[in-house]
Amino acid sequence: MIWLVVVASYLAGAVPFAHLAARRLAGVDVRRAGSGNVGATNVLRLAGAPLAGLVLLLDAGKGAAAVLAARALGADEGGQAAAGAAAVVGHVWPVWLGFCGGKGVAVAGGAFAVLAPAATAMAAALFTVVVAISRYVSLGSLAAAAAQPLLVLVAGGSAATAATAAAVAVLIAARHRANLGRLRSGTEWRLVRRRRDGGSGVGAWSNE
Repeated sequence: MIWLVVVASYLAGAVPFAHLAARRLAGVDVRRAGSGNVGATNVLRLAGAPLAGLVLLLDAGKGAAAVLAARALGADEGGQAAAGAAAVVGHVWPVWLGFCGGKGVAVAGGAFAVLAPAATAMAAALFTVVVAISRYVSLGSLAAAAAQPLLVLVAGGSAATAATAAAVAVLIAARHRANLGRLRSGTEWRLVRRRRDGGSGVGAWSNE
């Protein structure tokens, strides 16, 4: 039974909400604009905060739903963690988009919010602080992902959840290779609040 849940979690995780929402609601193909990444940060860059927030919630929901479905079917914590990880893998390598997807941060956040809520709250706080200071979403994502396994253990989580968090952190780091290169060269995209009309217009997130 757990394998059916894992497969279903992969397929659910593979639903490309960033691609679908941006194309339907903003007329933008995130695969061919901005960073080309199928995720909320690229939607933020291309279509603004409201749509990016919707995508973030939908992507996090994929991870949470996978864990909750496994739990409802009686899976132990290891099985629930496997379902959450499968949703992340589905997002990163979605069958619906030729296995070219996003980086898995939001999906992982949703999954671990169910598996280890206290640890995930601390990781989210770390993400917020790093982004607020640096204005690099990628750096905040990497910091939160790297800290998650230790935070799971500190918060009293199981070894299975911590091990899954470590595996997901490695995957997220691998998906951020290009970002790491741009961080080193100083060309990474940053959050900067700008005015379109010199002071009274609607603000937009853009690169510095």
